[in-house]
Order: sequence, then C-alpha cells, then structure tokens
Amino acid sequence: MKVLVTAGPTYEKIDPVRFIGNFSTGKMGVAIAAAFAEKGIEVEFVCGPISAEVPDSPLVHRTDVVSAREMYDAVMERFGTCDGAVLCAAVADYTPAHVYSEKVKRETTGPMTIELVPTQDIAAACGRQKRDDQFMVGFALETCDEMAHAADKLRRKNLDFIVMNSLKVQGAGFGVDTNVVTFVYADGRTEELPLMPKTEVAREIVKRITRK
Repeated sequence: MKVLVTAGPTYEKIDPVRFIGNFSTGKMGVAIAAAFAEKGIEVEFVCGPISAEVPDSPLVHRTDVVSAREMYDAVMERFGTCDGAVLCAAVADYTPAHVYSEKVKRETTGPMTIELVPTQDIAAACGRQKRDDQFMVGFALETCDEMAHAADKLRRKNLDFIVMNSLKVQGAGFGVDTNVVTFVYADGRTEELPLMPKTEVAREIVKRITRK
C-alpha cells in the first residue's frame, strides 16, 4: 500500500521577500505520515514550508514545495500511483496575479493594491481523477457553520470522509499539539472525537482507512 499525504501551508509570493501565507505548521500532516509509516505503509509526503519534524523513515518519501502551484503539480504527479490520499495541507485559495521582481519599497510605492486570483483546487482535481479502488480524505478547518461547510466540501470534492475542526474550539487548529475533530462520512454519518494529541488523531484516521 502507498498513500499520498500533504501537509503544511503554501507561501504565495508578492515579491522576493514577502508572501501571503497562513499559520499551518504541518503538525497534523506529519503525524498522519508517521501513523502510516508505523503500520509499514509507504508514504509520498508532499509538504509546504513546515516547522514540524518529518519522520525519519525509509517509508516516508518527502517532497518540499512552496507555492500552491508547486503543490498542485507534485500531487498530480503522484496521486495516480497511490492507493489513496490524505489531503491535510492548508493550501492557499488565492495567489497574487503579479509577482514583483524586486522588493517593493514603501517609500516609493506608497499605498498599493494586490490583485489575487484563485489557485487550482487540488482536492477537487484529485476527486475528479479518483478511481474506484482509491480513497480520499480531506480536512476542513472552519470558523462558522462548520458541519454544513464540511459536508458540502466532502460532496464537491468526492471525498470518502472529511476531518472537520473549528477555530472556535480550544485546543484545535494551527500550531498546537492537540486537536478536536469530527469525521463526516460520505454516507452521512458523523463521528466526534474528544480532545486528543494530534498523534492520536492521526492514528484514528489511519485506523479508519486501513480498518486495523
């Protein structure tokens, strides 16, 4: 068995020294890769700029990317060779339409407006290509109407289940070692887990994929 796992943020460049990003550290994705490796499962691990330590295992094949476009290309290259994917990365939804070749100077530029354009939807692209013998798990980090948004994302992106959490819940979200998640399944079932370390959340995810 071989699984594709994505993790971390993407950085969308404004100029050579500035970018648009998010607070993802990659901890959840790293924990998922480690949980698969614990079971002897090969992992194609595609990650943005992360601070979390990636498992030192011959089963984990790391590919580093920076931008949403780079992550899209890396995932599309690998998805077809895998039995499934857990898409945990916090990929930017928008990227600057124009990247400045030199550092923008406040003193000479003054007020500025950055035009943003949508990035390619990695989960949706994988969902369109997904074979009957493949699985796909996604993540939804929401700030309102959590269940409705998660269920809609699951349907639109052809996921088998989605891991939903909320920034409103203490102990969940970016940069912490714990998480509070609800699994939302394609058949309409939901399963809420209590607060637990991300390493244990990862094992629960892998258990539901491997059935052991």
